[in-house]
Amino acid sequence: MTDYETWERRTPRQRIVRYVLTLLLVVAAVASWRALNVRYNYLGSAPTEFMDLVNRMYPPAVGYSTEIVSPLIETVHIAVLGTALAVMLSVPVALLGATNTTPNKLGFAVGKFIISFTRSVNVIIWALVFVIIFGSGTLAGVLAVAVRSIGFCSKLIAEAIEEIDPGQVEAIKATGANSVETAIYAIAPQIKPAFIGVSTYRWDINVRASTIIGFVGAGGIGVELNTAINFFQWQRVLTILLAILGIVIFSEFVSAYLRRKVR
Repeated sequence: MTDYETWERRTPRQRIVRYVLTLLLVVAAVASWRALNVRYNYLGSAPTEFMDLVNRMYPPAVGYSTEIVSPLIETVHIAVLGTALAVMLSVPVALLGATNTTPNKLGFAVGKFIISFTRSVNVIIWALVFVIIFGSGTLAGVLAVAVRSIGFCSKLIAEAIEEIDPGQVEAIKATGANSVETAIYAIAPQIKPAFIGVSTYRWDINVRASTIIGFVGAGGIGVELNTAINFFQWQRVLTILLAILGIVIFSEFVSAYLRRKVR
């Protein structure tokens, strides 16, 4: 009678490595939790405090709705302008950060640095920086949203550029086209769906970001929300939160619709 070896997906060495990594992950999670020094005594009173806040917020101040229309429109404008500026600036950065279009190693390093640097700083920090430079207002908000979005858009566009068909690029170059003409007629048509999809998705994200940068004075509905919280006007807070929810849902539908159209 022939003996057959039992097939196993992983070798004993691979299983040991997986067990060790899992153990290290658990130890790291426990150590992080202990280092945070979470105060458990607040957990018991949290439900009561939450219900007390809900009672103070309800019903929403419906009459206040007309006063936040302008800040809401301002929030959408910040998202639109910030996204448009980011998309324009991200194109040259993406060309530098893509391996098949960068002119040299230095250009590639510069492109990757810009992509990493702009993505590593939160939009609130950028808003603080631009509020210090330009003062409070929508200009600081637009620039904060734009700079924060450059890395995101550039990274995804660069990845799309790296996946293009090189044959089309060579065909355009064979006609005597320069670098700009090659980018327009060979690269742009191939990355158009990805470009529109990334732009739309980032605008959707920026609508959410534009609602909070007002906490540091960068314009938008966040200014009204911060003021209402500081004066304990909880019914107004609920009204603003519902308005923000409405804008986010609207942007979600618009973003989904546009992404379906470019497929």
